[in-house]
Amino acid sequence: MSVVPDPSADWAAGGVVALTGRADGPPLVPPGRAATYARELSDRIHELTARTRAPVQVDGAALLAERAAFTGHSRRGRISAGGVCRLLPTADGWSAVSCARPDDPALLGALVGAPLTGDPWPVVAAWVRDHTGAELAERAELLGLAAAPVASPAPVRPAASPRAPLVPRPVAGLLVVDFSALWAGPLCGHLLGLAGARVVKVETPTRPDGARRGQPDFYRLLHAGQRSVVLDPDTMSDRRALAALVASADIVIEASRPRALARFGLDAHAAVSAGTTWISLTAAGRASERIGFGDDVAAAAGLVARETDGTPLFCGDAIADPLTGLAAAARALTAPADGSGFLHDIAMTEVVASTLEHDQGPAPAARRSGTGWVVETADGFVPVAQPRRREPAGDAPGMGEHTTEVLRGLGIPAP
Repeated sequence: MSVVPDPSADWAAGGVVALTGRADGPPLVPPGRAATYARELSDRIHELTARTRAPVQVDGAALLAERAAFTGHSRRGRISAGGVCRLLPTADGWSAVSCARPDDPALLGALVGAPLTGDPWPVVAAWVRDHTGAELAERAELLGLAAAPVASPAPVRPAASPRAPLVPRPVAGLLVVDFSALWAGPLCGHLLGLAGARVVKVETPTRPDGARRGQPDFYRLLHAGQRSVVLDPDTMSDRRALAALVASADIVIEASRPRALARFGLDAHAAVSAGTTWISLTAAGRASERIGFGDDVAAAAGLVARETDGTPLFCGDAIADPLTGLAAAARALTAPADGSGFLHDIAMTEVVASTLEHDQGPAPAARRSGTGWVVETADGFVPVAQPRRREPAGDAPGMGEHTTEVLRGLGIPAP
């Protein structure tokens, strides 16, 4: 008879517990088994690469909290660790609202119907309090805002699995073209790079990866050893170069809605028909227009720590991002047995929801032990670990540093 591991131990050892709860209170244990699932994913990635020249061995549970080890972020209750997302009461429950991008204050102004100056949160909180979660979700989707009601988890279900039979395949030497930004997609590309893939990061002149404005060493960790290409899809020559680059790719990673890619002249289904593995990362699936980031997506899926009165608190730091990045990398290390292409439609919300049980009560609190904290598990007390970091293996490329080199190397005429 197999023994089911206690997820509390993985939560505590991975560093997420230290990031969950109020700043002036004890750390809390999140619900569900996302940390255990993350560790299972990293074990799977190691299994898939163990017999290659570049085996990848990382601690998936620790990756969920790794960014905070670089930024120094800590638990802040109803404010996300990074400070850009809030849990706000609605007329019928709770919601998660993000203000992460430079354009978001203006979009929040459109949401509430008034221009916002200074601190937007008091006005936004008042508007959200007078509207239902469904009303918020509808307006947020129309405006392209990352905001959604906090869900009560549905009955636990496994994450969506591919419909075609997939088999392990080495990625050493394969070309990975990464259009994604921030954390989930870049983590996938980083893990594939550790496995020996050649990773090319693609940005546009007007929309660089927002993570470039973040903690520089964390950005270096995810992008060291990669090549950087900048192409402008508004110019015909660059559009042709983009299409040729995708045509040369073995694996494509992107985190855009299909209509946004269509404006670039890129067609995932056409690429898959030509044999490409296409990793599509979105908040709620390719059929949805919803925008989402790591913190609001996790809350929308129901991954929040509840206080005794039902008040939700953030779990970890943008936890949906690294969890999805691990899931995407594990998928990318497989392919159809006949060598054909495959489209992986990976919804961040579904990845998170698959780790949750239907009924969840108040979050268990850690206990003081000397100068630290411990969590009680089925196997005894486990110390609450702090987030920990891996060291970057080199420098990240400057934006567009390798555009000419990459295109020439692939026989693509430089724009």
